[in-house]
Amino acid sequence: MFTKEFDVRWSDLDANRHMANSAYQNFMSHTRMAFLIENDFGQREMAQYEMGPVIFNEHIYYFKEIHQGKPITVSCEVTGLSEDGSLFSFRHNFYDYKGRNVARGLMTGAWMNLRERKITALHPDLYEKIKHFPMSSDFKTLSKEDTRLHGELPVDLVV
Repeated sequence: MFTKEFDVRWSDLDANRHMANSAYQNFMSHTRMAFLIENDFGQREMAQYEMGPVIFNEHIYYFKEIHQGKPITVSCEVTGLSEDGSLFSFRHNFYDYKGRNVARGLMTGAWMNLRERKITALHPDLYEKIKHFPMSSDFKTLSKEDTRLHGELPVDLVV
């Protein structure tokens, strides 16, 4: 499991003086990118193949407050991948300085061709890298249906 340590900054806090919702998302994103870079799948590779990640959903479960003053550790695990590598899911756990699990984030996303602005299968060079990433013990092969299991569909505003 990949982990990254962070100091909680003043700007990461909300009006209740605990870590703000947006800070959890920022730490998850930072940890994911560090994980990808460590596995030779960073901005350079994304630019080379004109692709980038898009997030379909993020769910954060809060167990205990996080305050400023002690470092936190955020983990990153690949929990799912589609057969062509176009879809992915990650799990992030947040740990306090004593190693206690204080929050968990789950996210699902896809790779987008930045020229065509469409979801795309990974280029074979990138797929070869991603299929060798460390996977979680509950890893599953994702399908398009997995990205919509939440049941949420758009409802347009009638004007």
